[in-house]
Amino acid sequence: MKKVIYLIGVLIAWGGIAQDKQAIKYAKTIKVDDLRGHLQILASDEYEGRETGTKGQKMAAEYIANYFESLGLEAPVDNTYFQKFNLTSSEISTSYFRKGEEKKMVFEDFIYFSRAETSGEEYINIVIADESDSNIKSYKDAYVAYRVQGFTRMQDRIEKAKEAGAKGFIEIIEPDDAFSSTLSRFSSFMQRPGLGLDGRDNEGSKMVLLGRETISWIFEKEYDQLNAGDKAQVIFNADYLDKPTETENVLGFLRGSEKPEEVVVITAHYDHIGITNGEINNGADDDGSGTVTVLELAQAFTNAAEKGKGPKRSILFMTVTGEEKGLLGSRYYTDFNPIFPLENTVANLNIDMVGRVDEKHSDNPNYIYLIGSDKLSQELHDLSENVNTTYTNLELDYTYNDENDPNRFYYRSDHYNFAKNNIPIIFYFNGVHPDYHKPTDTIEKINFDKMEKIARLIFHTGWEIANREERIKADEDKVENVAGN
Repeated sequence: MKKVIYLIGVLIAWGGIAQDKQAIKYAKTIKVDDLRGHLQILASDEYEGRETGTKGQKMAAEYIANYFESLGLEAPVDNTYFQKFNLTSSEISTSYFRKGEEKKMVFEDFIYFSRAETSGEEYINIVIADESDSNIKSYKDAYVAYRVQGFTRMQDRIEKAKEAGAKGFIEIIEPDDAFSSTLSRFSSFMQRPGLGLDGRDNEGSKMVLLGRETISWIFEKEYDQLNAGDKAQVIFNADYLDKPTETENVLGFLRGSEKPEEVVVITAHYDHIGITNGEINNGADDDGSGTVTVLELAQAFTNAAEKGKGPKRSILFMTVTGEEKGLLGSRYYTDFNPIFPLENTVANLNIDMVGRVDEKHSDNPNYIYLIGSDKLSQELHDLSENVNTTYTNLELDYTYNDENDPNRFYYRSDHYNFAKNNIPIIFYFNGVHPDYHKPTDTIEKINFDKMEKIARLIFHTGWEIANREERIKADEDKVENVAGN
């Protein structure tokens, strides 16, 4: 016995984690067949792609709530599992640029998207930017037009233009075939109603994508003759049809045995993009895979609790809506109605796409991209590493954790709404694949063996966070950086 105690002490001193037989026992209740069974339902045609606010999304919400109830999880929202809230559904009725009687029409000559207020026809000033933004002082109150070779880090450009006082933002996509491809690929999607938590506001960005022909028409000169600093004025109009849309997050709560006021939140978004061009986007990987992983984690932890081995801290299992519309469900929870105080939220483990294998790892499916584990808490990162070494031995790939990674995935899933509130997070992600946001993201392509291993990694990570003596804390020198984003 003394040798065992000594060994445990050594492991702790090294920063390692001693194996917990109870954790291993309940992790093994996460099984391929259960994951497949849930996903066969949620990613079926019957659920019509689970687009936020639609019948399919609400069917999925009912399925998840019923499963939480079957596990005996507490219903934490006024004795229900549903956190309901309203969104504003906005559809462009008309938008155009006008010079005299001649018009360039939205979705024919350009793409427009915005949450900003509109007020009918107005004269707008457009200024051509250069790569170094040397004429940045001229951006104030103007639409800033950047020349773009295909897609670039649009968000960086938007933020730079907004900081300079710009009213709007234009991407000139070149060459011509690149713009034609963009128009063809995104017009039908952008014509669908958008959703937002708030009404329109004057702070919203106005964004336009167009090609060389339209910008030349606006400036009345050949495209090759345009120079940085050139200015033009044109009439612009955008009108919307708005209506309220109700949706809901689904929450199940497992009360901790010793520190119930401290909460670990485990999330995945259960919405997807619905039906496009008459085809159902089932979203088996995005994010059916994450959603059913949350269900299996809930089952494993409740099994432990039923045997008197429940976590010391509470765990909130939350599947959120509206992620595909701009992280809306998680934002509603953190910014408007956190059911449990954010200051008592210990960590967020977010699962978004864990069922596929990307090209980089085609010869080794036993991997997962981890994003954000060290952004706020080195302690959480080290715990995650030690858990993997102790229990699962997956390849933990931090490629997308790089602050300079152009994909900016850290800002693109629901964990970010917790991170911006200084709550340590880990985002689990398998990377993109050719079926991303397409009708071909189907259950037949899911690697359930891989999913099982990742789910067990997340279970062990959640188990350690929930049962350790001291709560995970954010590093003081990192909180300020993230809070400033």
